[in-house]
Amino acid sequence: MKIACYPGSFDPITNGHISMVKRGLKLFDKVIIIVGNNIKKEYYFNLDERVELARKTFEGNPQVEVVKGNGLSVVQAKALGCQAIIRGLRMVSDYEYEVQYASINEYLEPDIDMVFLMSRKEYSFISSSRIKELFMYNSDITHLVPAVVLEAFQNKAKK
Repeated sequence: MKIACYPGSFDPITNGHISMVKRGLKLFDKVIIIVGNNIKKEYYFNLDERVELARKTFEGNPQVEVVKGNGLSVVQAKALGCQAIIRGLRMVSDYEYEVQYASINEYLEPDIDMVFLMSRKEYSFISSSRIKELFMYNSDITHLVPAVVLEAFQNKAKK
């Protein structure tokens, strides 16, 4: 079985992320979403909330598993039996970052391949950071996130 993981902070998971997972499933039998924390980021949703949102998004799809991040993604990918790590590229600046990330991963785990997928044009402008910003300024994010995420934003804003 060919397995890939798709690591990220997913704060929140977006339609762009969903597109990457679906496209990854054309290449792999299974995609494991690793929801982790990045020490450089502040989060709107805590780790457990982000894991739950990702699980609800892919509920009923046995080819997608969602796990909590635990340390370095590449090390966790190997422990999970993955052959590859999927990364999405929206623009040139993403590529520059991802090349460094890929080099470090190759150094740590040379048997784990990096698979880069270009974002579909309709998702190339979407980032979790922009979605949070749009929501905070009362802009419509309905077409950018799954319904479960929109509901979570609305519920959290009521508190």
